[in-house]
Amino acid sequence: MPNSKKHASTRIPRGRSTDEALLDLVQRQTFHFFWEGAHPASGLARDRSRIDADPDDDLVCAGGSGFGVMAIIVATERGWIRRDEAVERLLSAVGVLERATSYHGHFSHYLDGRTGGTIRFGRKDDGGDLVETALLLQGLLCARQYFDGSIQAEKRLRDRITWLWRDVEWSWHARERRNALTWHWSPNNGWSLDASVRGWNECLIAYVLAAASPTYPIDPALYHNGWAQGRAFINRRRYYDIELPLGPEFGGPLFFAHYSFCGLDPRWLQDSYADYFHQNVQHTLINYEHCVRNPNRHKGYGPSCWGLTSSDDPEGYKAHAPDDDNGVISPTAALSSFPYAPEQAMRALRHFYEDLGDRIWGRFGFVDAFSETQDWCAKSYLAIDQGPIVIMIENYRTGLLWKLFMADPDVQRGLKRLGFEGPHLA
Repeated sequence: MPNSKKHASTRIPRGRSTDEALLDLVQRQTFHFFWEGAHPASGLARDRSRIDADPDDDLVCAGGSGFGVMAIIVATERGWIRRDEAVERLLSAVGVLERATSYHGHFSHYLDGRTGGTIRFGRKDDGGDLVETALLLQGLLCARQYFDGSIQAEKRLRDRITWLWRDVEWSWHARERRNALTWHWSPNNGWSLDASVRGWNECLIAYVLAAASPTYPIDPALYHNGWAQGRAFINRRRYYDIELPLGPEFGGPLFFAHYSFCGLDPRWLQDSYADYFHQNVQHTLINYEHCVRNPNRHKGYGPSCWGLTSSDDPEGYKAHAPDDDNGVISPTAALSSFPYAPEQAMRALRHFYEDLGDRIWGRFGFVDAFSETQDWCAKSYLAIDQGPIVIMIENYRTGLLWKLFMADPDVQRGLKRLGFEGPHLA
């Protein structure tokens, strides 16, 4: 269960910290969103929390909970929590997932943190969510690798994760006569949302896990004839003098380079379409260069203040990107990009913390977003933005989550079936 002891906001005086100390602080403070701020009954991740208090409902999110599992692994490895505490928390979370309403093994986007029941995401989105399920399983498979001890609790955790993993019918979302996976299915509304999962976006992880399944795998043809045939897949045009191999105009929101790659190690990973580390570096540099050149003349933008991705916004929630830029900076965009642009990310981190920290730093790290142009700061933290900060900084520092996920035999099989190559797969 989440600790009753409240975690206070920690600050280091300006200019007094080494880079390593500052990375430690940011990871640890952000991790507490998934520890102190988790749902009190299950330990699953709340979709969001306020800067001053936790929500008073039971809503948790599947994908954000996957990121939370990975954040707990980081905290265990770094000694912020005990290994037995981590196992106890994860067993509690897995227990609710076992009881949760599922749809051919898939989880809904939002769940009740006490019962596991479905909480409707949208009018017709009240069933299984393929991508949220993939993000959840990405984290659970890392836990299955990491907690490899011989004690009964760790063995029980591994076995229960394996049961959840083997129970997901990925092939159910490969509808007859459709050449791509379909995102949603509902027992009340069937396939009526009719959203095909085509690239390039954050959904690569869904195809990898669907191909990796030991029980309900998809035909690799769906990857090549569906995902890789999306209208925004192949790009190969230049933006700010930087060539973009894949993706929409100007690359889209930066979370495309983060969500699937919390577990998938892009270094030296390639297939017939792209080198995925190069893809993510180029995407990041276009996003950075846009903020440096600042064609829209937004206040505060520059080499120390950059990063456009989906986040909260003065008008609600918005997918910020270079071609849809209203002056809102999301700290997760730059901070989750440490593996791709470490110097630029560190410069942004120091600016966010040392210059803007009085406004945007709090009990769970940096707030979700801010805009100097509109003199606005979010009053929120979001699981899908806080999680990649902890995870991707760790991947930059030690490669921990990359090593765990890529070592999973099922994952390796799925990547090979889709035609990926790299030293991870030797």
